[in-house]
Amino acid sequence: MIDRRDAIDSVEGERVYKARSSEGLAVASRGEGLISASLSDHQLSYRYSSVEDDAERDAYLRSRSDSTVFHLSGWSRAVERAFGAQRRDLIATRGDEIVGVLPISECKRPLGGSNWISAPWGVYGGPVSNSPEISRELVKVAMQRAGESDAHRLELRCLEDPKLDGFVESDLYVSFRKQLPATEEEVFRTFPRTERKYLRHAVERYGLSVEEGHGYRKDLAELFLSSKRTLGSPGLPDKWWEALEDELGLDYVLHAARRGDKVLGVTLTFLHGKEASMYYIGTTPEANKECHVTTYLIAKCMEWCVRGGYEVFDLGRSRRDAGAYTFKKNQGFEPKPLAYRYGLIAENAKVPSFTPSNPKTEVLRKTWSRLPLWACGSLSSKLSSFLP
Repeated sequence: MIDRRDAIDSVEGERVYKARSSEGLAVASRGEGLISASLSDHQLSYRYSSVEDDAERDAYLRSRSDSTVFHLSGWSRAVERAFGAQRRDLIATRGDEIVGVLPISECKRPLGGSNWISAPWGVYGGPVSNSPEISRELVKVAMQRAGESDAHRLELRCLEDPKLDGFVESDLYVSFRKQLPATEEEVFRTFPRTERKYLRHAVERYGLSVEEGHGYRKDLAELFLSSKRTLGSPGLPDKWWEALEDELGLDYVLHAARRGDKVLGVTLTFLHGKEASMYYIGTTPEANKECHVTTYLIAKCMEWCVRGGYEVFDLGRSRRDAGAYTFKKNQGFEPKPLAYRYGLIAENAKVPSFTPSNPKTEVLRKTWSRLPLWACGSLSSKLSSFLP
């Protein structure tokens, strides 16, 4: 568990809207203070979240089964610190009580302007609230505010269908999640027959072992960068790994696969409520060809999660046309479409299509995969801010 916290100053001079809805919406500018004391139980206020709200906001989110680690204030702070994406998180309150949260960051575009994303550098986002009406109002306020800032689009990375009118839908991505078994012994049987053979070979033939510890963070950063280079994609800057480690409340565990003294792969798994999300993995170039390190780490991480009382294991998102999609299905996980939604604001705004599978990026991918690792690291630090 992370035991440090890097507090980031809130955005000053922030404003919210003064309006009224069927819910009894009341929103005031920050300078006027919150309208709460004289309001009825049905009166709601919508405003930007501040650093002072973070503890209460996170407590609310942790009480909700539909929240994720990407909704927490620590994720927004880490994103702002590492990538410069300013926090635009919104909250809904009834009196002094938080009843809804919409995490948002304002992310820079390569050619100028910005996109508002919930939640960038994460795979899930969107509103979490006490009612669909509150969620829709949070999104409405976000669209208004994004429009006033001349943003190109508002992007909501929802796990479930938010049922919003006027948003463009995309089915490009799927998630891979499943219930964990009751015992460690049952984990092995959740894998298909071929993968079970690989798991036996990993130990009996290749002598793999697993260790847990935050001391493997540098190994993860290096192996992740190397793995992304092989795929022809930029990695992540050191300041991102540092920001994650500094954020109290972003709980995670690192597992390393070893063969003797050599580290072959490292995973980072986020822990939130009863869910565990294996989110980052880095391996040596030959680790999976020789001894199926990724499959081994998935199994060992699942066993660790069963011991810890976690109930759901998340293997992250994949594009439908990607090799990772097939690999995850081969691990015994079933894909579920993600409900990503796009509010197009600018006249020339489009649903993002700059993915590694885009034929236009083929030359870039091949060139990137041939770069020395130090060059990939230097360039990734500069490019990653534009790849949320």
